[in-house]
Amino acid sequence: MKKWLSILITFNALTVSFVAPSHAEEENPAIEVMQDYFDFAQYSGGTIFKEQLAKLEPETILYIDTRNPQQYEAGHIDNAINIEWRELLSRKDEVPTDKTVVVYCDTGLLSSKAHFALSVAGFENVRVLFGGYLKWQEK
Repeated sequence: MKKWLSILITFNALTVSFVAPSHAEEENPAIEVMQDYFDFAQYSGGTIFKEQLAKLEPETILYIDTRNPQQYEAGHIDNAINIEWRELLSRKDEVPTDKTVVVYCDTGLLSSKAHFALSVAGFENVRVLFGGYLKWQEK
């Protein structure tokens, strides 16, 4: 009896592992939007370098520090505002469409997420500061 029970449990485990989860076939609108973005995104289209910013009029740029408030308080680009990357979509009314918006974090990782979110939300004027705040501080 124990042998048959073992065989039955093994058989059930094997058959369950071959069944695809039902959610895999469902359409996910978020994935569709991301795929649409990936289809038109360029590799460096959203990046801007410190040297490029030096050539722009300061009043035409808004810097958004996407780090947490403690990191922002420890040091940030002059005149930057602080909107943590997770809050950008809920605070998108603070993001102008008539300026070059430069998002940054320490290295570019979090600000890339912010750029992605704002791009999907329809903002075409947002750029990621290449190298982030750490690169900005270099002479």
